[in-house]
Order: sequence, then structure tokens, then C-alpha cells
Amino acid sequence: MAFKWRKWNRAIHRDFGYLFFGMTVLYALSGIALNHRAHWNPNFIVIEKAITETPFTDKPDKEEVKDLLEKYGILSVYRKHYFPNDRQLKIFLTGGSAYVNLQTGKGMIEMTRRRPVFREINYLHYNPSPTWTWYSDIFSGALIVLAITGLLIPRAKDGITARGAWLSLLGILIPLLFIIYYLY
Repeated sequence: MAFKWRKWNRAIHRDFGYLFFGMTVLYALSGIALNHRAHWNPNFIVIEKAITETPFTDKPDKEEVKDLLEKYGILSVYRKHYFPNDRQLKIFLTGGSAYVNLQTGKGMIEMTRRRPVFREINYLHYNPSPTWTWYSDIFSGALIVLAITGLLIPRAKDGITARGAWLSLLGILIPLLFIIYYLY
């Protein structure tokens, strides 16, 4: 009885596809998020709110600072405050901070909170433990196996000896062109 390599190839491709489906989606989403770090923070939501107050004649005391925070609905997250210089008030908040220019009365409240889903999957993308690194390496090896077995599934005009060869060549050339363009 002859070895049925096509049958085994399809079975390996199918089972690895099922087994690593979740990991593939996870890494794809986190990869997209990390690619766009310049446009948004994938780990945290940053909320900024402008403050406009009447200018202060002298430095406000703790009660005046608390009154200011209560006006903006953030008194509950007050931690402490200080004056970096005669013109500025810096307020430390749980999950953020605020500053006010005492001479102009203008300032900013900046609060951060964890972004759901993306923060967790990005955490995994950063390889948080040696065990996870091993699993990621196994996944990377499985992607290589999936790529090779995937090449061998289609037959005839869609297979690797026809249309598949051109598409595979294009899939190799595009990253190579980027490497040449950006590194040389």
C-alpha cells in the first residue's frame, strides 16, 4: 500500500489550523494594534479634558484643590498635589494627573484606563514568561508547517506548479522589496 502523503498533508494542515486558530487571531489583532502605536495606545485609553478657571492670585491650599477637582467630578481619585514652580499646580490622581497654570487658570486633566482585550493580547505578544515563549516558538513552527502544507493542498491550475507558484513568488518578493527599500 502506497503512502498517501496528500491525505496526511491535508490532515496536518487542517488540525494545525484548528489547534492554532485562536493564537493566529490573537497575534494578528495584537500585531495590527502594535503596528499603529503612533496613532493610538493599544494598552490604555487616554482621556484628556481641558480646565479653564479664573487665574489664582496665590497658591491654592488643599481644600481649594479638592474643590477644583470636585467641580470636574474627579475628587474621588485625588492623591496629592504640589507646585513645581510659582506658576504651576500639579495634581496626582489615581489613574492620571492634572496640571493648572495658576496665572492663566488654564490646564489639563489626563486620565488613563486599561483598554479591554487589546491590553491582554498585547501582553502575550511581548512574551511575558519563558513558558509562553516556548508556546510562541511552537506556534511559529506550526505557522511554517501550515504555510508549507497549504502550498501543497491545491492541485493542477491552482497548485504550486502553476498559479500557486506565481502567488508564492509574489508573497516572497513583497517582503524582500520592503527589506531592500528600508535597509539598503
